[in-house]
Amino acid sequence: MSNLSLAKDKIRILLLEGIHQNAVTLFKSHGYRNVELLPGALDGEELKAKIADAHMIGIRSRTKLTAEMLEAADKLMAIGCFCIGTNQVALEAARDKGVPVFNAPYSNTRSVAELVIAEIIMLARGIPHKDRLCHQGGWLKTADGSYEVRGKVLGIIGYGHIGSQVSVLAESMGMKVRYFDIIDKLPLGNAAPCDSMEELLEISDYVTLQVPATPQTKNMFRREQIRAMKPGSILLNLARGNVVDIDALTEALEDGHLRGAAIDVFPKEPASKDEEFISPLRGQPNVILTPHVGGSTQEAQANIGNEVADKLVRYSDNGSTLGAVNFVEVSLPVQEGVTRFLHIHRNVPGVLAHINEVFSSRGLNIAGQYLMTDGEVGYVVVDISGDIEAGMGVRKGLEAIEGTIRTRFLK
Repeated sequence: MSNLSLAKDKIRILLLEGIHQNAVTLFKSHGYRNVELLPGALDGEELKAKIADAHMIGIRSRTKLTAEMLEAADKLMAIGCFCIGTNQVALEAARDKGVPVFNAPYSNTRSVAELVIAEIIMLARGIPHKDRLCHQGGWLKTADGSYEVRGKVLGIIGYGHIGSQVSVLAESMGMKVRYFDIIDKLPLGNAAPCDSMEELLEISDYVTLQVPATPQTKNMFRREQIRAMKPGSILLNLARGNVVDIDALTEALEDGHLRGAAIDVFPKEPASKDEEFISPLRGQPNVILTPHVGGSTQEAQANIGNEVADKLVRYSDNGSTLGAVNFVEVSLPVQEGVTRFLHIHRNVPGVLAHINEVFSSRGLNIAGQYLMTDGEVGYVVVDISGDIEAGMGVRKGLEAIEGTIRTRFLK
């Protein structure tokens, strides 16, 4: 059966953007030796050339896998986003090619939450401005505009994994936590939900955005929302760069409506450390600007390396798609003494019957079968007991079924 299933040492894995060494270690511990790790992002023809022979690719936020780029990746069978977001990948185009995309939605939760709390404290004390003055030889020793965070109201927009973690940390410091989410979420500790975002903005001394990148959250925080914030309050965005209108925020800081801000993500970010960062927020006195490092701690990157690499290995080894963001999720048992066939197809009637016909017409016994579909794609996994002669034509039979996108065989 070896001529039907690609040997692990032949599977080429390309990891970009300095993904943590844990990922390489995990791949190699499972027998995947052909791993290339590059320190930076790639784009254009250079990226096309690299992914043309890749079976799996791992990226972070800078590498853009567009539909056009994916067309050049004929061998690609899985994508790993070693980060929370997946908006850098054309998810539908990947799905249409039968390529599941995996990410790490939880591994950097603590790192982001800690930075939110740290920046709240720094802004409450006016530290950014005082720090700059000290570096310039100044000495602004005053309590004016400097406050404790205890007793202040923190408004959290988006009460998911990061938002709820921020809630716990903030409450342990004596802050009053209110939150708003479009989905009903049970509060942790003494946090309380708001009926609307407008209510939250009116009462909060600090507002932190912890929302995902969706069509609904794009430009959700415009001039109207910023002006609805409590005068003298502070805004933090460590979520997504396209959520906040930066010009409207700059205006509110310059005329004193807001007392400060902390921004970690931006609508347009430099592609590398050699490109200048351009923003109207540069030079604002009580503003913390960070280069998209909310989840960039050694602990988070180590955890992400393990989590995403593990998902890719599980998919490659036994076909499990648990954790895929663009694909039907199937958690599959590890089977001994069987040959496993994976069939990805358009979600059209009759495919399963044709698949079963391919096996039954060859006298093959099905030991297990799993089927999941979504609106566009179906995923069938079939375990056949015993060994199979390579000349039985199973591969050709499955590939000939109308609607077939991709087939794989595991032994």
